[in-house]
Amino acid sequence: MKTVALRFLAIGIGIVLLTSAYSRLHTASVMTDSAKAFLASLTPEQRSQATYAIDADERLNWHYIPKERKGLPFREMTSTQKQLAHALLAAGLSQRGYIKATTIMSLDEVLRIMENGKGPRRDPEGYFFTIFGEPSETGSWGYRIEGHHISQNFTIASGKVQDAPSFFGSNPAEVLDGPRKGLRVLAREDDLGRELMQSLTAEQKKTAIVAQEAPKDILTEASRKAALQGQPSGLQASRMNAHQRELLQNLLDEYVGNVPEQVAQAREDQIKKAGNNLYFAWAGGEQYRDLHYYRIQAPAFLVEFDDTQDKGNHIHSVWRDFEGDFGLDLLKEHYQSSHR
Repeated sequence: MKTVALRFLAIGIGIVLLTSAYSRLHTASVMTDSAKAFLASLTPEQRSQATYAIDADERLNWHYIPKERKGLPFREMTSTQKQLAHALLAAGLSQRGYIKATTIMSLDEVLRIMENGKGPRRDPEGYFFTIFGEPSETGSWGYRIEGHHISQNFTIASGKVQDAPSFFGSNPAEVLDGPRKGLRVLAREDDLGRELMQSLTAEQKKTAIVAQEAPKDILTEASRKAALQGQPSGLQASRMNAHQRELLQNLLDEYVGNVPEQVAQAREDQIKKAGNNLYFAWAGGEQYRDLHYYRIQAPAFLVEFDDTQDKGNHIHSVWRDFEGDFGLDLLKEHYQSSHR
């Protein structure tokens, strides 16, 4: 009996170790396999259009407005290639994040109907896939999926994954008419931020509100380096009560939950490391559809959100990493290790 018990214990330990190793490498493996399958499906001309070197300047050239990008768009893919492209998108996001991304893409069709062909071109298939470097579980490479209101930038180095800048937007923020009336893709980012703001006392709001009028866009916009002038402003987490800290964590969890478990854990570690060194800032009105903006700033990361265009029915939201945007810290660590 003792021998059997020891055998089961050894098996159990083995399973735990294997599961642990799989968890650490799973995201990078899935991304690598998905990228290789996608590239293998492309013609030589398409592959040339979709690929760049890992150190190409284009990798830092990101945006979220409706315009043409470098890379291969859905509209130039076969049905099989589109399925493989979606697999690559899903590899970098959680189920929640993937649902947000694909629903945001579908909103361009809503805008096309709303605008009746006026204004910028609306194209639900105008989302571009670009791969930088050679996909590998142990080497360094990256990929970007980008179009109107979507910019997901992934970097993989030595089996580690970084996803930043990570941008989600929504226009309209709420569909007001038609068969999809009531749809709000980024409802939780909006509602949880407002709930935290409305939980503050009058005295706390004096510190949290950094401007009476909300800015027209997120302050970092599509900058290559996430940077805000001066010291962090707003209400520090140490000045919140337990309920307010819980609301702040709920809001952060929504952003953390957009990415796979391995990447989410890295974001969660940054939050825990920040401790009380988190600042919540607000600008604009506090009621639904008021023009408003908020941000959460920590030593390592920045979250920004605004709903200020189209009469408060047009959202931008982003997770930036001060040192890790575009995986620059991962690549530095990888190159230093390789050189040694």
